[in-house]
Amino acid sequence: METKLTKEQERELCRLLGNVKLRLFYKATFHGHTAAVFHQLCDRRGPTLTIGYNSSGCIFGGYTTKDFGVTGQYVQDDKAFLFSYNGRNIVKYPVTNDTGALYQVNNIGPYFGNDLIFLPNNTMTVQSTPGKYYMYDAVEMHGNNLVLTECEVFQVAEGSKILEKPWRNNIWKAEKRKELMESIKQYKPTISSVSRAKVLLIGPIGAGKSSFFNSINSIFRGHVTSQAISGSSSTSLSTQFRTYSVKAGRDGKPLPIVMCDTMGLEEATGSGIDIDDVLSILRGHMPDRHQFHPTVPLQPEAHGYRRSPELQDKIHCVAYVIDACKVSILSAKMEEKFAAIRRKVNLLGIPQLVLMTKVDEACPDVADDLKDIYISQYIRTKAQEVSGRLSVPLSCVLPVKNYSEELELDLSTDILLLTALVQMLRCTDNYFDDISDVQD
Repeated sequence: METKLTKEQERELCRLLGNVKLRLFYKATFHGHTAAVFHQLCDRRGPTLTIGYNSSGCIFGGYTTKDFGVTGQYVQDDKAFLFSYNGRNIVKYPVTNDTGALYQVNNIGPYFGNDLIFLPNNTMTVQSTPGKYYMYDAVEMHGNNLVLTECEVFQVAEGSKILEKPWRNNIWKAEKRKELMESIKQYKPTISSVSRAKVLLIGPIGAGKSSFFNSINSIFRGHVTSQAISGSSSTSLSTQFRTYSVKAGRDGKPLPIVMCDTMGLEEATGSGIDIDDVLSILRGHMPDRHQFHPTVPLQPEAHGYRRSPELQDKIHCVAYVIDACKVSILSAKMEEKFAAIRRKVNLLGIPQLVLMTKVDEACPDVADDLKDIYISQYIRTKAQEVSGRLSVPLSCVLPVKNYSEELELDLSTDILLLTALVQMLRCTDNYFDDISDVQD
């Protein structure tokens, strides 16, 4: 997903706003021009820049330091302004009555007072009535052309602070990728009755569970591929319990690790994967391709139910998958679901870690260069927040970037993903060591 702005236009807008980075996270022609999608992606994002484009070549929009939301209330913001940009000069129209700088309403897109409203009635248009909260010349701003060819919303963030020392050391060389891949290929569980480590991926809808498997599979295939269903949706795209093996190359042997994908976690009761189903997976009762039903968990009489699962059928490591962009807005209900699952996992003595995905979307500096991930203060802060919210050690929080839009592999992306996979295998070894100690 790329902005319509040229690099020069983006630089000029950044200069207007100060020492900031722009991160595109909503594009009407890509995500859809409905209020529901806009609010899903843009609410509670802090300072934002909204830009509209029309067929007359006009670029115009608005800036606010306040959150978009659905409160039905006007919001005060004395730093808000509208602007027009003809490709050479930017004209700024400061808010004149800051008590109504922004209106938080659920059925319309970006709403700057009553003066400039984007995507009204889910249409690719703007409503323009200057004078109440902002004073501007409509002809100068948009040429009286109210039909949009595009609408984009950017997160406005300060360039993340660079740490003097990396908060985690890493090597970003091809030799490191080769070393990690070989260690994964050569891995053998320490218990002879188990041939492959079994890792459960679990997290909210859209966090990147299926995409993580696809990304690992891509690395070992040598090109970007999508075996597991993944994408953006308001409901879980994974409706079955799936166990996925990764092959070392197109005709290679399966790697000694199996990744288990599940239906996504959802806040509402009776939606998403049931916690009893999670327990059945952990204990090894659930068969591959079991069809989830949120209100009816797996029953012993179900087809394929394993009544006496062996160790190789059980889960040896649990990886929670969290979108780095949504760490701060994780709801209380979602935290409660994670806590309930963690209690079940802890009782079974299964090691746990966290994959913090979409780090490039969360931090503009990391988007520019993924190798900056461990000197980014912002990413470290997010990792610490995940650690606190999910009650896991910081050492168990692994930032990664999945393949999503790319067609070719990237060295830095591969190294982060492979490092996470190696940590899963180390956690699995801890699980097997505990079992051996009990047996001894």
